[in-house]
Amino acid sequence: MSVEEKNKEILTAVKEKFGFIPNLFRTLSVSPAVAEVYLKANAAMEGASISAAETQAVNLAVSAENSCKYCVAAHTAMCKMVGIEVSEIELIKAGNLPEDKALATAVRAARLIMEKKGWLTDDELSDLEANGAGRGKVYEIIALIGIKTIANYVNHVGKTVIDPEFTAST
Repeated sequence: MSVEEKNKEILTAVKEKFGFIPNLFRTLSVSPAVAEVYLKANAAMEGASISAAETQAVNLAVSAENSCKYCVAAHTAMCKMVGIEVSEIELIKAGNLPEDKALATAVRAARLIMEKKGWLTDDELSDLEANGAGRGKVYEIIALIGIKTIANYVNHVGKTVIDPEFTAST
């Protein structure tokens, strides 16, 4: 399959899923392999134990930490779509913890993992587990960090323009 055919296949699937083609996918499609990695990794995470709200909170926290304006805008919109209150979204974007315990634990875990590059102490892991983030959820958060970092860095390199669908949400 040619690059053009693969891109068409990927962008058609994206449009079917989102109702439009976000600029991120136009940027990713410079390499159909990377676009496919990103899509398949996100699809795999749909079967994870982490909730949709926790996933979006982690994605927003990672994007804010990585200074990705595109993904901050996109995940602000997605956080709203999964029912996260605007006040909680603003706390995450400002580098604070949301008041919701599950969201706070997920965001705290993501930031801790990023800050320590995964080198969490036994006490830190025990604390996360006591607050609802057992080893499986911690691994899922690590996967989300990796997936989101791909998008963040591609957006930085590609200078991806924020879609109008997302600018209304920020």
